[in-house]
Amino acid sequence: MTGDGLAEQRCRIQVHITPRSGRDTIDGWDGAVLRARVVAPPVDDRANRALEALLGSALGLPKSRIQVTQGTQSRRKLVEVRGMDEAAVRAALVSATRPS
Repeated sequence: MTGDGLAEQRCRIQVHITPRSGRDTIDGWDGAVLRARVVAPPVDDRANRALEALLGSALGLPKSRIQVTQGTQSRRKLVEVRGMDEAAVRAALVSATRPS
């Protein structure tokens, strides 16, 4: 039996990631694609894990609720967020966007 149903809320977002950046940051939305940068290199899944941690922190969710589901070897990724709907995810990530 499930609790309050929050864990069943899911959404998927497209993310374009830039690994080996100077810092972990969310650059904002480019249409339907979120742009993000992580310090981690794209080796041994480190950039994917860093992206999951960055998004989890920005969304106030444990990183276990964020998962790269497609594009693990690519800069363009499909990320699943469990515990929030798409509107809430988009709003939280707009708030977390680094000012230009």
